[in-house]
Parts: sequence; structure tokens; C-alpha cells
Amino acid sequence: MTGPDPTTGEGFDAPTPDVAYANAPDLHREMRQVLEIGAERDGRRAGIVTVPPPADGAVALRVFLLRRAALMDRMAIDDPGPGAVGAAVRTAEQLVQFDRRNPEMVAGPHGPESIEFDPSRRPYVRQEYAAWLAAGQPGA
Repeated sequence: MTGPDPTTGEGFDAPTPDVAYANAPDLHREMRQVLEIGAERDGRRAGIVTVPPPADGAVALRVFLLRRAALMDRMAIDDPGPGAVGAAVRTAEQLVQFDRRNPEMVAGPHGPESIEFDPSRRPYVRQEYAAWLAAGQPGA
């Protein structure tokens, strides 16, 4: 191995994509739900998502940012072109920025500033998504 690989997750102290997303919803279902939640959050339309919104706005925002970053990461794994990878990096950075302001919400063993993660922050997303699933999806 030549060094950590954010595409495969090799070399990071974070779950590989296969482990992090093993119990994730089907990609198309997750995409639909994340788009619905985003449309509701932005006030673009009343949603059809059947899950009631959480009472805590910060928790709801973090869940949205986490799910969106994980979705973009999964899409970039399936199609590692520059557009998909760029979207994965941007949404991962948005989650990192949120978690820097709200460190009490970090669920995994390494914070967003950890040297365990490369500049793309994608392994951090995988750590947090796996921890969120393991905790029973709090706030969802």
C-alpha cells in the first residue's frame, strides 16, 4: 500500500465503505429521502417523507448533512469521476464544519480535526455514518 486511499478507505482508522454502508438503505431510496428532506428544509415543498421531523433543529440539520455526505460518498465510490468526487468532498466538508461548531454531536472515536482523515474528509463521513447507524439513527 502506498498510503491512505479515500476511495477504498484503506489506511485510515475509519470503516471502509463496505463496512460503513453495509446496513445503509438502497442507494436510490436514500437519494429520494435525502432530496425530500433537503426540499423540506429549504421550504421548497411539503415533504412526503413518512418519518416525523425531530424536535431538535440542530440534530435534524446534522442528520441531513451526514446522510447527504454519505450519499455523495457512496455515489463517488460508484462513479469516481471528478464531479461525483468533488460533490463528495464538498458535502463531507460541510459536515466537518458543522461538527467543528458542535463537537458534542460527533459520534465516532475521532473528531473532524483528526489526523486520521485526509483532506477529502470522506473517511470521517464513513466513521460518523457507521456510528450513527450503530446508535440506531438518532434524530432520524
